[in-house]
Amino acid sequence: MVDLVITGGSGQVATALAALAPIEGLGVRLLGRPGFDFDRAETLAAVFDPSPAMVVNAAAYTAVDRAETEPEAAGRANTTGPALLAGLCRAHGCKFLHISTDYVFDGAKPAPYRESDAANPTGVYGRSKYEGEVAVMAANPDAIILRTAWVYAATGRNFLLTMLSAARRLPTLRVVADQVGCPTLAADLAAAILRIATAPDWRPGIYHAAGTGQTSWHGFATAILRRAASHGLPCPEILPIATADWPTPAKRPENSRLDCALLESTFGLVLPSWTEGVIRTVDAVMTASSTRPRT
Repeated sequence: MVDLVITGGSGQVATALAALAPIEGLGVRLLGRPGFDFDRAETLAAVFDPSPAMVVNAAAYTAVDRAETEPEAAGRANTTGPALLAGLCRAHGCKFLHISTDYVFDGAKPAPYRESDAANPTGVYGRSKYEGEVAVMAANPDAIILRTAWVYAATGRNFLLTMLSAARRLPTLRVVADQVGCPTLAADLAAAILRIATAPDWRPGIYHAAGTGQTSWHGFATAILRRAASHGLPCPEILPIATADWPTPAKRPENSRLDCALLESTFGLVLPSWTEGVIRTVDAVMTASSTRPRT
């Protein structure tokens, strides 16, 4: 029996999990398109050939702005598909862990969000993820849902890599300063998932799992580029701007902070600080770029 099946293909969390699981002694299969695709329900059978002990669903429609014009696609990937997978896991006797998002909240609360706070998504993406949470728990009451936020890694597409790329091209960057959240390193989230997977007790429910501490996008960018400057990357001027100065099709929550106390009290888990994660990730990216052959 395979210990762990991870959906999400080349996504940040799926990739981090697939890299870390063998180190922890777990047999792992990583599934993604075209072999596994929520748009083709028949492909979900691949998860159970052979049947694993646990499935982690890291697959999702994450194009927040594009979702505003593609609600059906977002719904299939974030609601219908995960619910079907959750139900299949229950039928096969597999544990099921599903990854969700801070976008289920509207961002109006002045304090970090707890699991007990009412969801009120403001856009299609957040709504599809919240409806996915409801559908997953209805299909499989034994599931665990982890809400996370502002995920980044040394590979993939994310804010940290965008800032490093922009710093190489531009003398000045304009970054939103009135949205706050908890940046989360994909590898740290993966480590927490594996701790949950191997915990002696499986505690179903919804939990918040994000990097410790908080900052704004401007503060996040500043930390990234100051660390990169220690590797010799020119540091551009980083100008703070308001959300209104950077309009997007989908509204972003002003407050994406997640209270992760329940995760700690239930599983004894506290993710590392976001600043520590930035240092580790920038160091890895800059070291890799300095050793890459020039063409």
